[in-house]
Amino acid sequence: MALLSYLYGTIKQEDFWKHRLALLGAANKYDIADLKNACEESLLEDINSGNVLERLQEAWLYQLDKLKKGCLTYLFDFGKIYDVREEINNFFRQADRELMLEMFQEVLTVWKPVYSQALHYVTKQWYSGCEGSFML
Repeated sequence: MALLSYLYGTIKQEDFWKHRLALLGAANKYDIADLKNACEESLLEDINSGNVLERLQEAWLYQLDKLKKGCLTYLFDFGKIYDVREEINNFFRQADRELMLEMFQEVLTVWKPVYSQALHYVTKQWYSGCEGSFML
């Protein structure tokens, strides 16, 4: 019913939000690009710790790059990965390996500046502590 309401332009906002995952599946199945984009945009608007892993899975399934990036940003850039510690093990058991690889790459991207700064600091401290140690 929600799909027909959307196609006829009579869908109410609350019905759209209530049925957006089903609408996303239909949009993907019937290749309705504007509906798929509308669903992706709405799913981006209310990402939280309770739905981020489900949204990430949907983003992967339907190839929604903006939603996937939004979920990864939420998890890693905003540090919310700690909020879903209990759910993440089950997620990893069911997630596609390529999705897990992308998540790992995102971790490396986010943590690289911190890691690089820490490595630079430690290296600098080590070199400064070694001055004069290599004298013959």
